[in-house]
Amino acid sequence: MKVIPLHGKMKTYSCRSYLVLGDWNRVEDRNTLVDTGTDGSIVEEIEMVSTGIGKNPVEQIMLTHSHFDHTGGIAALKKRFKSRVYAFHKDDDVDELVRNGQYIKMGDRFFEVIHTPGHSQDSICLYCSEEKVLFSGDTVVRIMSPGGSYTSEFVAALEKLASLDIKVIYGGHDEPMTDHIRETILATVSNVRKSRITVTDAESGLAT
Repeated sequence: MKVIPLHGKMKTYSCRSYLVLGDWNRVEDRNTLVDTGTDGSIVEEIEMVSTGIGKNPVEQIMLTHSHFDHTGGIAALKKRFKSRVYAFHKDDDVDELVRNGQYIKMGDRFFEVIHTPGHSQDSICLYCSEEKVLFSGDTVVRIMSPGGSYTSEFVAALEKLASLDIKVIYGGHDEPMTDHIRETILATVSNVRKSRITVTDAESGLAT
């Protein structure tokens, strides 16, 4: 699996997008873009990448959540590459919904969809156990101290992430995280548990 970071226009506020390819660009590999950025300026970068002879450079787009800095470039990407868009939340530009626990082929590997409501209700992470890689979007994995308010759903999602064997986290706005990942997430879980926790309607029928 190859992961290619894409930056877009440096002066435009945007997320980090990632192009996921197979090691050998085989016909069966699914060229996948994780998030589109704000304005579609990554199209030019993608066209400079060797994505396989006769293959669609971006067969599919996986959205980590629906905020504009992660989705604003959808129209430009779909116009250029006719990509199919997957997301946890339905929108006009989304072709197919994904669900928690589903596996999606990206490049030459399979990734588990993990629903991580917190930054937004439709936030997801994408985890590959073979490569020990996590695409986290804007899901917060580093919370340095107690305080604030979090949902019990978010706590459960963090506990799920803490249970995974992760060597690299590709985040929505930061440099890849490669050191002390498990310790960092466990510390985050501890700090969140010491904060105010609310129970969601889905779990109790009543918000607290």
